[in-house]
Amino acid sequence: MGLLSRAGQIIRAKFNALLNRAENPQETLDYSYEKQLESLQNVKRGVADVVTAKKRLQLQTQQLEQNVVKLDTQARQALAANREDLARAALERKSGFQQQLQDLDTQVKQLEDQQEKLVSNEKQLETRIEQFRSQKEVIKAQYSAAEAQVRITEAATGIGREMDNTGLAIQRAKDKTEDMQARASALDELVSSGDLQELGSDKTQLDRELEQLASQTQVDHELEQLKAEVGAGGDKKELES
Repeated sequence: MGLLSRAGQIIRAKFNALLNRAENPQETLDYSYEKQLESLQNVKRGVADVVTAKKRLQLQTQQLEQNVVKLDTQARQALAANREDLARAALERKSGFQQQLQDLDTQVKQLEDQQEKLVSNEKQLETRIEQFRSQKEVIKAQYSAAEAQVRITEAATGIGREMDNTGLAIQRAKDKTEDMQARASALDELVSSGDLQELGSDKTQLDRELEQLASQTQVDHELEQLKAEVGAGGDKKELES
């Protein structure tokens, strides 16, 4: 039983949280105000119904009063004509109408009391509704201002996050640029030192230096041969002369 009660409390709490997130205070206030206006209209209709019923009873009262007067007159006329039996019948009917008049007076008095209470309730309700309307407008204005402030703050916070992201992007670009520059410098140094093989070649720097040395030796050898040949040619010309 305890577990079920606890589970019910959790479900109600979650449901209330969902309602709080979905509820718009402005719409709630307007809805409550409309309901109060409906209650006021119901009270006004109640007052109108009571007044209508009272008027109807008052018309019946007037008719009965006329009947009472008429029967009293008829009873007097019957006695004047020595018709006591007719006079008694007229007075009996008169007594019945008078009893109805008493009942109607009681009902009219009750309706008047009810009307007075309804009118008092109507005035009180009108006062409360007017106060609620004023408070409603104030609360709606405060909510709108707070909502606008939240939107502005969220927008400013969003701008701050975008600026942070921009700063991070710039820093990452700088870091990558520095890494690329360092890599280029390292490659230049490797190429200059000969530690890095040429693209598409399997020769090392040592191989290239040995080839360069062999080429230089060959050039020196050929140069000596040319010098010897040129020198020998000069000596021959001197002998012939």
